[in-house]
Amino acid sequence: MALLLGGIYLLARRGITWQIPVSFIGTVFLFSLCMEGFDPMAALAAVLSGGLLIGAIFMATDYVTSPVTKLGQVVYGIGCGVLTVMIRYFGGYNEGVSYAILCMNACVVLLDRIGRPVKFGAPKKEAAK
Repeated sequence: MALLLGGIYLLARRGITWQIPVSFIGTVFLFSLCMEGFDPMAALAAVLSGGLLIGAIFMATDYVTSPVTKLGQVVYGIGCGVLTVMIRYFGGYNEGVSYAILCMNACVVLLDRIGRPVKFGAPKKEAAK
């Protein structure tokens, strides 16, 4: 309960945006639902157990290591969620949240290019001759 209240507080104070935590937690819930044979209680247990809430709310939303663009943040959260579920179910490590965040942090430079708006009036690149 305290983790959820902390996340709501950070959202209300505009310390974090909703894109990363919601896409991270939602992806883990959906993939765990598929992996557990569509048992919603098992998927809910996968979300509420371990460090998923700490990772999604406090670690993945770090300013320095998370994408700047909104679309990049959604893709980052989905990637973290998919990697977390894959590490939990197929890896030898029970809690894959920290490793998933570290792996996706390596992709932030590429994710920042997704959804970047084109400047109005910027010249187009000329075709190579």
